[in-house]
Amino acid sequence: MSQWIDVAAEDDIFEGAAIAVTPQGHDIAVYKTEAGEVFATHNICSHGHARLCEGFLEGHEIECPFHQGRFDVRTGEATLAPCVEPIRSYPVKIEAGRVWVEI
Repeated sequence: MSQWIDVAAEDDIFEGAAIAVTPQGHDIAVYKTEAGEVFATHNICSHGHARLCEGFLEGHEIECPFHQGRFDVRTGEATLAPCVEPIRSYPVKIEAGRVWVEI
């Protein structure tokens, strides 16, 4: 059964950056693109044990800080080698200035 969990204030996430949150023990990266869109994925790279929240966000892609592979933050799809396995993406909604993630 899924549920929506309040994970952060939207203002706590800077455009072009990511933060890490751990609702109910899930390690999740929450991203805000330069266009102000908010997305969430699993925070650990599927190629190596790197925290994606520490990577470089460009457009809709997060670059892994270890090997520079990339993932689409909208879908979790691997977009640049050496990353080939997707990561989980989570639905996100914004209500009253708060970021909610569906777990």
